[in-house]
Order: sequence, then structure tokens, then C-alpha cells
Amino acid sequence: MTTASLRTPSPATPAPSCPQSGSVTAEAEELLGQLVAEGHLGPGTAEQRVSEIKDEVAATGSYRHTADELVVGTRIAWRNNPQCVGKFYWKALEVRDCRDIGGGGQDSGQDRCEGDLFESLVEHLRQAWNGGKVRLLLSAFAPGRPGRPGPLVWNSQLIRYAGYRQHDGSVLGDPEAVGLTEEVQRLGWRGRGTEFDVLPLVVQRPGHEPKWFDLPPDVVQEVHISHPDYPWFEQLGLRWHAFPTISNQVLELGGLRYPLAPFSAWYTCTEIGARNLSDTNRYDKLPLVARGMGLDTGRDRTLWRDRALLELTAAVLHSYDRDGVAIIDHHFATKQFVRHEEREQKSGRTCPADWSAIVPATSGSTTPVWQRRYEATRDRPNFSPHPVPWPTSGAGS
Repeated sequence: MTTASLRTPSPATPAPSCPQSGSVTAEAEELLGQLVAEGHLGPGTAEQRVSEIKDEVAATGSYRHTADELVVGTRIAWRNNPQCVGKFYWKALEVRDCRDIGGGGQDSGQDRCEGDLFESLVEHLRQAWNGGKVRLLLSAFAPGRPGRPGPLVWNSQLIRYAGYRQHDGSVLGDPEAVGLTEEVQRLGWRGRGTEFDVLPLVVQRPGHEPKWFDLPPDVVQEVHISHPDYPWFEQLGLRWHAFPTISNQVLELGGLRYPLAPFSAWYTCTEIGARNLSDTNRYDKLPLVARGMGLDTGRDRTLWRDRALLELTAAVLHSYDRDGVAIIDHHFATKQFVRHEEREQKSGRTCPADWSAIVPATSGSTTPVWQRRYEATRDRPNFSPHPVPWPTSGAGS
């Protein structure tokens, strides 16, 4: 399972933080109707909730989800998202209700409010880690309301590595994080200047300046990459954080928009070995691995990239298994996805999916999704990308 696939591969128009009241009630009724149709809510209860929501929206311009609406609706949003290959487990997603954290009051200063948000995000990471048996966990903070767009973090994931632009145009670290790295440096943060510096979390409440916080070391769980057959591999100094926690997606649920809804799961080995550490616009480590393997990198016909890619991915899988950290391979993930698709069909539902996101980055034709075709529809509820929160263009997700 992975949540990294929740990112959209191309720019998208972000959802408004506060829809018009008519849209809010219409989407709320749509959500309640879906809960009734799937047996989560009785028709009579739904009718009463519609009336309550209409009254609340008329009075305040918004409304508050019940605990059940939040949990079940969030699970359905994950199920509806076309970017994720791990939706077989959608019913197992746990949801933390953090809507009242960091809201502040007359006696609460800005630092205290941001501090409360940060501590809750740290607690999310601790709970998701679960001693290496990574939990499927989403924390829902306050949704946007009229005049208040809701809190957010600037980070695309709660744990990400910095990217330092060098004088010659190269990047030390993760090129995808250059934009955020430059922004937090403007805010006063200074890293160690290594390839794997963990960025601070940048928390921002509506109407306030952003504030950064360094993550405590105990929540930054990392796996150092070695290879079962190549002793020299460990000397490359490669590592990756143990699990992804996507934090730049807006949860669109029943007419409300939750801009801060970090979502943790476990990685597939190809995301790290065949993308994060391999892509030329990321860490670009294939030439280094190929040289260690003694491959001829001067000609494409030697297939040195392919061979290095496979061994790097195998090293990732080996290292996570060695450390007892949850991870799955792409063959297992895609088989589970097909099972999910078949289960959805038996339930009378379609299975939205973006083929380019579901097919793994390596050995795609050996997986059961290769010859299948999908529609990347975006049913509600769902997730959408949050716009980059700083004024300059920077890193993607």
C-alpha cells in the first residue's frame, strides 16, 4: 500500500477552501445518500441530518461532520481516489479527529496554537510508525470555513529531505524539495548540508505567519539501504524514511474542505528504489549503483540502467525487511488492487484508477494491471492537491 500515489502527476486546479453554501448542502446530501446506500446510515437518520445541516449552514455558512461521517467519508474518499494502488485496505484506515486542535482562543497566543498543531502532527507520526508495523492513519484537522481557510503545513510530506541548490546548478539532496528548502531557509532554518537532512515542519494558521519546527529524532524513522549480495552497497550511504505521510492533499468531504489531513501508510519498494532514489530529477543514484556493479555505463545497449534499477529496488526491499519495517513489493500490491477491483464490482461500484499511477515503475508488464484499462474518474468524496502555499514556484509533491 502506498499513499505517495495520492499525488496527482500533473497540475490541477485546487478545490476552493470554502465552497458556496448551496454547494455545501448539495454535497452534504450527496454524501449522506451514499452512506445510506452503502448501509452506514439509516434513511430516517439521514433525513434528520440533512435538516440539521441545512439549518447549520444557513446560520454559519458551514457545518460540522459527525464522528461517523468523518471516519466513513474519509475511507470512501480514499477508495475514490484514482491515484492509489493500495485501496484494497480502504476499510482499515484509521482516522484521528483533530478538528479542535490548535484553534486557539482569547488566551492562546499564536506560538501556542502552532505548537499544538505541531505536537499533534508529531503524535500522528508516532502512532503511524507503530514499531515498524506501519498503520494506515489519517489525521483530520479543522476544515475551511467562510473567511477561514483552515490550517495547513507547507511540507508535501511530514518527513522529507532537503534539497540544496549549488552554485553550479546541481542539487545536494532531493531536487524535488528545493523550493521548500529555500523557503524555510528564508524563515531562518539552517540544515547540516547533507544529502539526507530532514526538513522542519512549517505550520501555518489562517491569517498568521508560518512557523517552523524541527521534528524530534525519535519520530524520524529511517532505513539505511544495503544489498543482500553486494557488501559494497552499504558504503553508498543511501537511506530513506520508513513510511510516507502525505500532507499536501485537501480532503474533500461532504461539501467541506480539510486542507490539513496527513495520511500515512506503507511504501511499495518501487516508489523508493525505482523512483525516489533513481529518477534523474530526484536522487539519480543509478549511475553510482551501476559503477559499483561494474557495468558499462557508456552505452544504453548494455541495459545498465535496467540492471541497476532492479538491484537498487531489491536492496530497498531487503533493507526494510531486515529492519522489520512494513513494505510491500509491486507484484503483491497490484494483485491486491485487482482483488479490490473485483470486490468493488461485486458491490456494484466502479473502481476509479489512473493506469499510469497504478502500474509500477519497474516490471510493469509482469503485473496483472498491465493489460487492464481504467477510468481516472474523480467521484466525491476525494482528495485534491493543495496549491503551493508560498508565493514562489517550488517543489512538487
